[in-house]
Amino acid sequence: QLQLVESGGGLVQPGGSLRLSCAVSGYRLDDYAIGWFRQADGKEREGVSCITGDGGSTSYAHAVKGRFTISRDNAKNMVYLQMNNLKPEDTAVYYCRFRGYWGQGTQVTVSS
Repeated sequence: QLQLVESGGGLVQPGGSLRLSCAVSGYRLDDYAIGWFRQADGKEREGVSCITGDGGSTSYAHAVKGRFTISRDNAKNMVYLQMNNLKPEDTAVYYCRFRGYWGQGTQVTVSS
């Protein structure tokens, strides 16, 4: 059974950094795109970033471009989201999504 488990969230001050991880089990990541989404309180879930199966192509939401970096390690079945220069508006629950499956999410709170 395919499962996604996100980790790495927490409380960070504005300007700080966090690295989120998404561990995929039950299915090999090879050759499939995977993405990160987020949902803030009272808002709809939105796409943050995605990466192609071979890692050769990435895309980012305008709000995070230049601050976030998505990467993957197919050998470890892991996907990462490096988040730098975090802003209060980045506060949300972050989810990874793969082949229609969602993880449980990890909370990111940016506050002084």
